[in-house]
Amino acid sequence: MTVTEADDLVPLVLRAQRGDAMAMSELLSVLAPYAARVCGPIALADGADAAQETLIAVFRNLRSLQDPAACRGWVRAIAVRESVRLAKRSARSTPVESLEHLPSRADVEQAADIHDVLARLSPEHRAVIVLRDLEGLDEVRAAALLSVPVGTVKSRLHRARDTFRKAWSA
Repeated sequence: MTVTEADDLVPLVLRAQRGDAMAMSELLSVLAPYAARVCGPIALADGADAAQETLIAVFRNLRSLQDPAACRGWVRAIAVRESVRLAKRSARSTPVESLEHLPSRADVEQAADIHDVLARLSPEHRAVIVLRDLEGLDEVRAAALLSVPVGTVKSRLHRARDTFRKAWSA
């Protein structure tokens, strides 16, 4: 049985929770691209590590998931948490260049791509952009995932989008 994104994961989750190793393997295979899609823009160079940490957490904690229908949301929460954690760790060890030094978009050879601009945002700002603009969550759900007030999500999103726009149009 092959599960696609459109398919219902509930039967697969239930089988994996009961200890079916094949179901767990298939579930992790289905969730891996989703975890990578969430982790990559937040953790950047550490995106693959964050996705791997996400899948490890899923493997270890799947039995604690009380609502199998909420699997993707649960994985999203883990992915965001792991991505921010790894990005913060990486940011402490790697100084970030100033946004003022981005090359102009008019210079084709040195144009700043989205990854370059995202790299200059804090992990918290990247997480908010990913949750709102890529995942399509509203402020309330994003705030719950990030464990911050709704107002914090709104201000981070405003600052992140403003910084992104300025850096992209420089």
